[in-house]
Amino acid sequence: MGVVTNKVWDALTTVIKMNDKVVSLAGTVKEQQVKIESLTERVIRLEATLELLMRTSGDNRKLPRS
Repeated sequence: MGVVTNKVWDALTTVIKMNDKVVSLAGTVKEQQVKIESLTERVIRLEATLELLMRTSGDNRKLPRS
């Protein structure tokens, strides 16, 4: 019975370690998502500013959209 108990205990500790890693990874992903959203907002503001500057300089071209 001792061998079976050890195997069950090892499996349980492995699952707990994996859960900790998943929780840590989820936190990292959440932080990265916030950074990406912030950068997206900055790019939108930069595009708007550039288009405004191009229009006020008499150049009526628009930025290409992808």
